[in-house]
Amino acid sequence: MPILNEEDSAAAPPPGRDPYSAFRIPGYRLYAGGNFLAILGRQMLNMAVGYEVYLRTHSKFALGLIGLVGALPIIFLALPAGQLADRLSRRGIIMGTQFLSLLASVALAWVSWHVADVAHWPAAQQLSAGLHWMTGLFGKQEAFGPEIPLYLALLLIGGAARTFGWAARPPFIANLVPRQTLANATTWNSSLFEVGCVVGPTIGGLLLKHFDYGFIYLTDACASLLYVFFLLCIRQPFKAEPRGTGHPVAELFAGLRFVRDTKVILATITLDLFAVLLGGATALLPVFTEEILHVGPDGLGRLRGAQSLGAIAMAFALAHLRPMRQAGAALCWAVAGFGLATIVFGLSRNFWLSFLALAVAGACDNISVVVRHTLVQLMTPDAMRGRVAAVNNIFIGSSNELGAFESGLTAAWFGPVISVVAGGIGTILVVGLVIAKWPQILRIGSLEGMKPAPVSTA
Repeated sequence: MPILNEEDSAAAPPPGRDPYSAFRIPGYRLYAGGNFLAILGRQMLNMAVGYEVYLRTHSKFALGLIGLVGALPIIFLALPAGQLADRLSRRGIIMGTQFLSLLASVALAWVSWHVADVAHWPAAQQLSAGLHWMTGLFGKQEAFGPEIPLYLALLLIGGAARTFGWAARPPFIANLVPRQTLANATTWNSSLFEVGCVVGPTIGGLLLKHFDYGFIYLTDACASLLYVFFLLCIRQPFKAEPRGTGHPVAELFAGLRFVRDTKVILATITLDLFAVLLGGATALLPVFTEEILHVGPDGLGRLRGAQSLGAIAMAFALAHLRPMRQAGAALCWAVAGFGLATIVFGLSRNFWLSFLALAVAGACDNISVVVRHTLVQLMTPDAMRGRVAAVNNIFIGSSNELGAFESGLTAAWFGPVISVVAGGIGTILVVGLVIAKWPQILRIGSLEGMKPAPVSTA
């Protein structure tokens, strides 16, 4: 029998259910429009910087380092970021972090245009020597140009800014829309992200045929600026934002305690963490593009968009179909399907089969994202949403980046095919382990009737 539902009638959609209810709210429309532009720019930048670094180094380990510098800010800054999101203006935090991300992108463009000048900087040469020594710790030593550590440093700065922004975004959405619309807003937010992940790399791949990498990085900076403008146009959130009043140190770890004590949230986050950590193949797409599928930058753009294309199709289906009556079981099946699709991609030597496998993986991943995000937001009291979102970022955000590092490292050791296939197998095994540890995950019913879980004071 399903659990965690206060309103059994929520299992069936009410008459006249509006799949576009979130977009009826002006504040959400402005937020979603600006966020979509920022996603487009960021996905273009991610595609371009990975491709540029790989072509400059031909190093799988370098691709892994890009993932590592993305994970470090999340691991070390997510908790204080969540605390700030529950104490300060969430809209102000998002705008400030977008501006910092803008500056980092402009600096990336400058380095890309002045690689020859950077090569003569003593500090860059020393950092490059440090990276050369670091590669020896993980296997065969590799030499990198002096521009590579500067790329990594700027990506680290941008990642630190986004860590604070990510902690503020989910609770800000919860402040913009009424409670009964939150699941719909979460679904469409995921849809817009996936659309950006399709369109962004595709546009980036096309632009690289006519412009250089620096142009792509400046495009991301312009997108961040437009996002800030859209946020400024939001007159006021739908609901008043909370202000933390407790002791700062106690508040810092309150989100961790809440996730620890709310077993269903802990189970869903853990499932997603290991699925993304083991099953992600995105970081190795430049390798598959150049060495296995031989399809060039156009093919890379399409492959980066394939997973999101599948997610978009699933998101539209979720928005229009009846709410999931067995969300927990759907989540577990979706993560297992993600692992299986990853295995198919790793073994494929045909571009269209690889494209299809990534699209199926994206469709499965979207189910997981919608269930987890909706569950976390509905079961978390509003005054704690920033801190719980930060914990979620530690689990999921860092696993994306650490997964990229893990993929790059194992690909350097065993080759890209073994790295991806083993990750897919590991993802399927994790599903079984999570069900064995937290069997209540299978008893999660409809999400629409969820109520906030009690907060422990221990």
